[in-house]
Amino acid sequence: MAETLKKGTRVTGAERDKLADQLKKRYDSGESIRALAAATGRSYGFIHRILTESGVNLRGRGGATRGKKS
Repeated sequence: MAETLKKGTRVTGAERDKLADQLKKRYDSGESIRALAAATGRSYGFIHRILTESGVNLRGRGGATRGKKS
C-alpha cells in the first residue's frame, strides 16, 4: 500500500475489499489504527469502520490499568 488514497474519494466494491484485506493484515500484525490512518492518508474513523466491517477483533486501548496489586 505504497500510495496513499486521495482524501475523500469513495472506496467501493472490489477495491474496498482489497483495502480491507490489506488493513486487516497490517492491524493483526500489530500496527495501530492511527498508524494505518497516517499511512493511507485516511481518517481514524474510516480505518476503524473498514476494520469493523471486515470482522476484525479490535484491541483494547493501551496504557496503565487499574487492577488488584499482587
